[in-house]
Amino acid sequence: MQRTPSPAPTKHHLLDTPAGRTHAVEQGSGPLVLLLHGFPETWHSWRHQLPALAAAGYRAVAIDVRGYGRSSRPAGSDHYRMTELVADAVAVVRALGESEAVVVGHDWGATIAAHCALPRPDVFRAVGMLGVPYAPPGGPRPSEVFAGMGGEEEFYVSYFQEPGRAEREIEPDVRGWLTGFYAALSADTMPGPDAPDPHFVTRAGGTLRERFPAGRRPAWLDDAQLDAYAQEFERTGLEGALNRYRAMDRDWEDLAGHAGEPIRRPALFVAGAEDASVGWLKDAIDAFPTTLPELRGNHLLDDCGHWVQQERPEETNEILTEWLAGLSG
Repeated sequence: MQRTPSPAPTKHHLLDTPAGRTHAVEQGSGPLVLLLHGFPETWHSWRHQLPALAAAGYRAVAIDVRGYGRSSRPAGSDHYRMTELVADAVAVVRALGESEAVVVGHDWGATIAAHCALPRPDVFRAVGMLGVPYAPPGGPRPSEVFAGMGGEEEFYVSYFQEPGRAEREIEPDVRGWLTGFYAALSADTMPGPDAPDPHFVTRAGGTLRERFPAGRRPAWLDDAQLDAYAQEFERTGLEGALNRYRAMDRDWEDLAGHAGEPIRRPALFVAGAEDASVGWLKDAIDAFPTTLPELRGNHLLDDCGHWVQQERPEETNEILTEWLAGLSG
């Protein structure tokens, strides 16, 4: 009788990085694939991809980005600049004894992944972006752009950029807030087109939570998954995670030397067709022939929202493994 191979064991590491320490979760052996999560998540958002990539012959490593989970949470938003996060990623690769990696990210992780491949193509030989497309550095100052987006309402990024403000909304009920936020951006539970947009808040005292779908939970979010996130954020608070938004103007200054620069490494983009980011960032997607000249896959998944690899894990795994296999061709 032929036995099914046992899944590769999962290993947890605390690695020395510029952040202080970075928590990494590893499965499998082979070429390194580094997985970067977004807001408000942890390494756990890659739970479906770790075993799939390991089974396909890769060393899959998902980290807690600085400010999250078991990784260090340095004080002050300057420590969450893109240059610092890229340095962490390079240090993770080195600490794992590797010289190069493919980097794949979701949400903020997609932007970090892109900016890993931009200045350090010597380390990151290919880049996959889920949910958020690459837009080269440059243009107007980010805080000014976001401040002008809402009209009579305020865009969520501006809301997050004010120190302490979102923490006061979220931290008294982390579990409830996360449930609503995940539901608001999932295809099966997001508000309808006639409902108030959950990406905006009413000025003068409004909150995001008041626009979340009440009493609804997306199919991918069972109690175990919600606990995995809520327990970490209840322990750490949200300041470290939110500091990424508060460092965007510093990124604009730091990365000015890369303004308009394309990524000249093999690339992949995957997003949910129902993700609002696809509409807001349509110009960035349309510019891929110029900004991602080595793009080898551009996928919009029907009936999928923002949480791509959790809403559609099997399809995401298939896309990733096929793309990775093609990199050696």
